[in-house]
Amino acid sequence: MAKADGVVTCDEVIAFKEVFKVPEGEMENVSRVFNFAKQNIVGYETYANQLAALLKGNRKLLEDVLEGLFHIAMADGVFHPNEEQFLSDVAEHFGFTLTEFSYIKARHVGSAKCDPYEVLGITPEIDDDTLKRHYRKLVLENHPDTMIARGVPPEFVSIATRKVAAINAANDVVARERRI
Repeated sequence: MAKADGVVTCDEVIAFKEVFKVPEGEMENVSRVFNFAKQNIVGYETYANQLAALLKGNRKLLEDVLEGLFHIAMADGVFHPNEEQFLSDVAEHFGFTLTEFSYIKARHVGSAKCDPYEVLGITPEIDDDTLKRHYRKLVLENHPDTMIARGVPPEFVSIATRKVAAINAANDVVARERRI
């Protein structure tokens, strides 16, 4: 992910370490793989496919990994088109549709300028009752307490906190627009 835009920044390395905790005895191996990957992103598809196969049936965890990759992509404050393409490809290998990818991206990339319906993963045609149920479901699935209960690392809980903030902000916009 960090190499997708052509440059690996210190912020991206720090973001990687925040998201992916490595056991003490494995740091040397991870550093070797990370340094190799910094040279070229060729072959990432194989890793994405292996991870998708390993986590088959656990779409939520695959989404967590994708969220972690977005965290790394956004660490330097720039979302490069090559990063977007990389993440889109990884999402496809993970089995996410383009629409699902757009919803995830909208929660990370300039959510203030994004379509609130896209952030919520819905269309404007949704009725008010369905909107309320969908919003509650999103908050429940992504709430930091839910993440903790799932046993994800604290860094993913931090990402979830920002994600819920984006969901809440988008819902507020839609609710004001609809006067509900």
